[in-house]
Amino acid sequence: MTRSVRLALILATAATLSACAKQGDIVVDQGVGITALRSKCPAVGIPDYTGDITMFRSGGQQLATDIDVTAAITNLRSSCNETGERVYSVADFDVYARRTDTRGARSVELPYFVTVLRGGSAVVSKEVGRVTLAFADGAERAQATAQAAAYVNATEASLPQDIREQITRRREAGDQDAAIDPLADPAVRAAVQRATFELLVGFNLTQQQLAYNVAR
Repeated sequence: MTRSVRLALILATAATLSACAKQGDIVVDQGVGITALRSKCPAVGIPDYTGDITMFRSGGQQLATDIDVTAAITNLRSSCNETGERVYSVADFDVYARRTDTRGARSVELPYFVTVLRGGSAVVSKEVGRVTLAFADGAERAQATAQAAAYVNATEASLPQDIREQITRRREAGDQDAAIDPLADPAVRAAVQRATFELLVGFNLTQQQLAYNVAR
């Protein structure tokens, strides 16, 4: 993974977090307590600028007329087992590709990364996989399915007991802090952030490919 791709991951974190919200996230009950605690399972998403890739013909420029193959990651779906000491999360996704020259059968191999982030910016692990797309003779489009998986330490993904008690404590309407969001406490907010993990998937772009995506 290049330094530029890693930077794109960090910059895309805020958008990824909101896009990956799912059942089990912390829910504030009208400002008087928490009704549900987040799952230990990491949120799964595709960082900005890494969900598609454009390849150009050798020796050509980065013009529309020079495009060789384009591909996009879609239909990202996840499953997770959080019952053990290590939370195991799996993300399956489809890759749809299109080529401009349909002559002859052709196989195209594209690299993708699997990164686990903690607290929005700390890289816990990263791996690179590859997905192969097979174009039949005369075919403009090809499709393939790939999978990404990672482990997260269950203890690290769990909130400390004192923090859990602080944010789940039921407040009565007359309490002094009844109208105060527990997450407004910097210590609580920091603890929640430390226990927040993300499983991010995207194409392992070169610096040139990433710059092209950002500039479009």
